[in-house]
Amino acid sequence: MSKINGIYAASMSILNHDLSINTKKTIEHAEMVIDQGCHGAAIFGSTGQAQLISISDKINLFNQLSTSKYKEKYIIGTGLNSLSETINLMSGARSLNFKKFLIMPPAFYKYSDHNVISFYSKIIDAHPECEIILYNFEKLCGYKFSVECVQELVKLFPKQIIGVKDSSYNLFENLEIDNFSILPGSESKLLKGLELGCSGIITATCNVTSALARKVYDDFLQKKEQTVNQKLCDVRNIFEKYNLISGLHTYYSKNDIIYKNVLPPLSILNSKEEKELIDNLEKLNFSTKPVMVA
Repeated sequence: MSKINGIYAASMSILNHDLSINTKKTIEHAEMVIDQGCHGAAIFGSTGQAQLISISDKINLFNQLSTSKYKEKYIIGTGLNSLSETINLMSGARSLNFKKFLIMPPAFYKYSDHNVISFYSKIIDAHPECEIILYNFEKLCGYKFSVECVQELVKLFPKQIIGVKDSSYNLFENLEIDNFSILPGSESKLLKGLELGCSGIITATCNVTSALARKVYDDFLQKKEQTVNQKLCDVRNIFEKYNLISGLHTYYSKNDIIYKNVLPPLSILNSKEEKELIDNLEKLNFSTKPVMVA
């Protein structure tokens, strides 16, 4: 089992005007956030509009992503409502030697811990060589992992269940498992999480905060004074006032209009919200001119 440590962005999906995925721009964006400080990036997480993008578009991106200079730094989001489609999408990624997957339980229906364990068991039966980061996000899927469920999954599959992204925030303060990655889904939980023994974070806003988040992480490991954690949390709080996908795409669209393209029913911020976002970031002396991909 290989533990995940560090700062990971839930990377954005960049779309053409016809709403097809722009493979080149999407990969360049993921490489950019790594260049700016992230240890890696999650592709097709919720920030990447994963539930709205077709399987064929995902497979096409995997084919190109496999040639990226940072191939080993990617976690692939493959959680779908259909078990068979989840397994098939993983098969496509596995054929290109991707190994680490971020998987949320199916949405809509209500599940017990027993049901969720059965779901992951069937995935692992199909792909016993995979490494899975559980995705705990009740707000999106309707199910919240219990400490006991995670512990049971790790007990059953110690080589395959390697970590959890905790965006429900009920696990990172309460879960203790040796050689297991606990990764809160917000920068505001980064420092506290590290103090509790967490491994890092996977967050949407690391698309813009990668350098700040990396400094907090590195300073913690080096036992240095924390000088930017408050600013990091303040930036996160500003973006959290909006749908994160809408806010992030609006932020980047100031320099590249292609970022305005998002899949319905999502949209970018309206002009009033955009002005509020930029004004509040400027008050923090946070750059409102993102570094763009070429």
